[in-house]
Amino acid sequence: MAKIAFLGSGNMAGAIVDGLLAQQTLTAADLVCLGGADDTAAKLQARTGIAIAADLPELLATAGTLVLAFKPQHLASADPRLAELTRGKLVVSILAGKKLASLQRACPHARNVVRTMPNIPGQIGAGVTAWCSREPLSAADQTVVDTLLGALGRVVAVPESDLDAVTAVSGSGPAYVFEFAAALRDAGVSAGLSRAVAEQLAVETLLGSARLLARKQIDPEILRDQVTSPNGTTFAGLQRMAARDFRGLIKETVLAARNRSEELSRDS
Repeated sequence: MAKIAFLGSGNMAGAIVDGLLAQQTLTAADLVCLGGADDTAAKLQARTGIAIAADLPELLATAGTLVLAFKPQHLASADPRLAELTRGKLVVSILAGKKLASLQRACPHARNVVRTMPNIPGQIGAGVTAWCSREPLSAADQTVVDTLLGALGRVVAVPESDLDAVTAVSGSGPAYVFEFAAALRDAGVSAGLSRAVAEQLAVETLLGSARLLARKQIDPEILRDQVTSPNGTTFAGLQRMAARDFRGLIKETVLAARNRSEELSRDS
């Protein structure tokens, strides 16, 4: 596999590098980055040993794949040399909201362009990343994409038309889970627990429940019903959630995020 270059060296680029090295699919010698004015590139190099390029031509001189990992709003003002320097290369973007058409305009001579939507659990290799490509991937490029995105966790291919919904569910979804964890913790405190105990119970309950759901591979309603005794404690809690239309609230939450994603990605 040819060298992989990262244009940008922030949290998600670092997560990919960490995952690749942890899985031993690539070595530090196979990776190179170019950061901005901050010190993120130097910190990434110090932690992982990958090289830092002096400029864009050096970054792409020996790379077969370029990962666009800078702030999405900077795409419009990206170095114009990017167009020619990415000629014949695979370009993989983790720029939220930036459509394939915009990526294609920035890198018109790339052999293929891939748009992705990772999520924050990818920082520990427990994420899920959806992706789409301008054209069907060759077998070699499919291996590169699977390797890169697999460093963050699970990978799923979707049509680009689904990416706004993906953003609302898995991109923003961790924030909803974190908010639920905080609400469960606070509710535990209200029920008489110490904050420390309530927080531990909330986190471990979410973690164990998610692992059980993933392992069983059955509808979550089935597991819910296994916990619920007729007219018991869980039933009482679920009745209150139903009375407040909990599912309706989550639906509204996801649709609001999807709609905002559509607004942000318009003309992007």
